[in-house]
Amino acid sequence: MIPIDQIKKLRVETSAPVMEIKKALEEASGDEKKAKEILILSGFERAAKKLGRETKAGRIFTYTHHSGTIAAVVVLLCETDFVAKNEEFTRLGQELAMQIASMNPKDEKDFLLQEYIRDGSKTIDTLIKETIAKTGENIQVGDLKRFEI
Repeated sequence: MIPIDQIKKLRVETSAPVMEIKKALEEASGDEKKAKEILILSGFERAAKKLGRETKAGRIFTYTHHSGTIAAVVVLLCETDFVAKNEEFTRLGQELAMQIASMNPKDEKDFLLQEYIRDGSKTIDTLIKETIAKTGENIQVGDLKRFEI
């Protein structure tokens, strides 16, 4: 029997569905670290299935460096306006705009392959897939632009 407190803790940390958390904890014999790994893998599998879905909603995110000499804009697309207003989606958009300002990608392909500036163990593509797994919707970078004086 998996304690409800353990399920709640992983729910807060991963945003995964409760039944998937319970299943992962059972599969990992109660080991939270192993259960997180299982949840990440299953989240990426779910994300891969969503990649072909149409993205007809989204938001535009901007970042301006404190010096006022560098700015970035990213168009981040998703399936519904509900997710476009979601905290996870908003956080992703803000992070992507800051990444563009900091790392000056030459195009979208280069951008997706870049190491995430806050966690070098992840690429931008991985960061996006993690958010897809959490929100349950396809998320795509529609456009990106960096300006510098």
